[in-house]
Amino acid sequence: MINAAMRAQSPRLPDELAGRLREWIMTGRLRAGDHLHLERLADNLGVSVTPVREALLALRGEGFVYLEPRRGFTVAPLSRHDFTDAHQLQAGLSGELAARAAQRIEAEQLAELAELVEEMRLTARFALADVGGLVSRFHAELWRIAESPKLSWFLGIAVRYAPQHVAASVPGWREMAVTDHEALLIALQQHNPIDARATMHKHVAHTGELLIHHLQQLGLWSSGSESTSHQGVPHHTGNNDSGG
Repeated sequence: MINAAMRAQSPRLPDELAGRLREWIMTGRLRAGDHLHLERLADNLGVSVTPVREALLALRGEGFVYLEPRRGFTVAPLSRHDFTDAHQLQAGLSGELAARAAQRIEAEQLAELAELVEEMRLTARFALADVGGLVSRFHAELWRIAESPKLSWFLGIAVRYAPQHVAASVPGWREMAVTDHEALLIALQQHNPIDARATMHKHVAHTGELLIHHLQQLGLWSSGSESTSHQGVPHHTGNNDSGG
C-alpha cells in the first residue's frame, strides 16, 4: 500500500501509482477487461481518487488501459507478443548502451560496478534478498557512463513494458543475473564493446524468456484468463506485492 500520509503532497505520486498498476497488469493481478473502479482502487492503494485517475490517464496513453464512455477505465489486453516485442526492443537498446559504456568506462567506475557484482553474488544466496535492486543500480550506472541520454530515454519507455523488478522474482533469474553480470563486468574491464553488447543483449532477452514462461504458467494468456470484472480489486496470482 502507498503511504498516503507521507506522500500526499508528492508530485511523483501519480507516477508511483502508475508503476504499481502497470505491474499489476503485467503480472495478471489485473486482467484484460477488468473494470478499474476509481474509489475501490484508491482504497486498495491507500490514496485519494485524484492521483489514481491521473495514473490511469497516463496508463491509457501507454496502451495499458482503455477509457470507455459510461464505463470508465478498463484493462486493455496485453498479449504474449507484446511482452516479446518489448524485451526485444529493450535488449537492443540495452546492448547498445553497454557497448558505448565499455568504450568510455574508467577505473573508478569499474571498481564501483565490480562491488555491485560482488554484492549480487553474495545476495543471491538468500531467498528474500533484493538482487533485482542491485541489478537496477548496475544498469543505471552503466547508462550514465554511456552518456547517451536520448537512447536511455527510449530504453526507459521500453522498460515500462518489460520491468526487470517483476522478472526478479521468477525462478532461475537470480542465478542467471549474477552469471550474466560477471561476464558483462569482464567485457567492460576489457573495454570490449562487442562482448558488452552481446552479453547485455543476452541477459535482457533471457530475462524476457523467463518472465514470459512464468506468466504463461500463471495463465495470463490462457483461454480462461480474461475473467469477469473485479471492480479494480487485483486478482491473486501468487506474485509478491512488496515492490513499488
